This record gives sequence, structure tokens and C-alpha cells, in this order.
Amino acid sequence: MATSAKVTSKNQITLPAGLRKSLDIHAGDRIDFVANSYGVFEVRVLRESLADLIGVLKSDEPVSGDDIEKWIAEARGAMATGSWNAGD
Repeated sequence: MATSAKVTSKNQITLPAGLRKSLDIHAGDRIDFVANSYGVFEVRVLRESLADLIGVLKSDEPVSGDDIEKWIAEARGAMATGSWNAGD
């Protein structure tokens, strides 16, 4: 399957509906473009899972919903910047 998308003046693209459907891409998914050994780029869809949040809760104290939302936001930010380490 070959498909194409046009780059806008803001250097953005819209993935065609057929490609989104084929790759099961939804709002909130992250996409990595990875060059393989032949110099061809592969598209990888990254999805967050509960397993990604292992180790986020490090408190023996009772926590509020606001605390949990803050920790999740921090974990998502770390994952987005590549600084996420589940062992921390």
C-alpha cells in the first residue's frame, strides 16, 4: 500500500484516513519515524499503557486524585522527552 500526504507551510502533515485505519492510529497516539539499515523510514505507533506507569506512585502516604493526575502528567512528559525510566 502506498499513500502520500502533503506538508503544510507549518511543516505539518495529516495522515490519510486509510493509513490511520491500517495502523489503528487514534488521537493521543505517538508516532515514531525510525530509519532502518537501508535508510528507509518505518512508522511505529506508540501507545500508553498502565504498565508504563509502574513505579510512578512512590508514596506510603494517602494520595488524592489531583496527586495521581499530576504524577501521570509528569510521566507522560518524561516519556515524550525520552527521559522516562520505569526503574526510577
